[in-house]
Amino acid sequence: MAAPHTHSASPLRPPRALKPLKARHAEECEQLEQLPNIGPSLAGDLRLIGVRLPQELASADAMGLYRALCIHTGKRQDPCVLDTFIAAVEFMRGGEPRPWWTFTALRKSRYGAV
Repeated sequence: MAAPHTHSASPLRPPRALKPLKARHAEECEQLEQLPNIGPSLAGDLRLIGVRLPQELASADAMGLYRALCIHTGKRQDPCVLDTFIAAVEFMRGGEPRPWWTFTALRKSRYGAV
């Protein structure tokens, strides 16, 4: 007869933090990660260039943010980063939450090749 299986005690891991819910309106947005299209990586990029609160984006220039990130990282960022910054700025100015790629045409018409 086989011996009963016993579980060895393993250290308990703390539960993973829940992702913040995406905001549906600018007023609901308390953390950068709550912005539509902004995940941990882009939130980190925004913090890297001095943006701490979503409300700061309402008066920001998306191209200025993009250029600051390129300078700070020392490399040209993909243009979709600019599209995402445009989406975040527009959202914080009261726009509807929209996928970042819906801002590509606007970016191309406003700034040309980036």
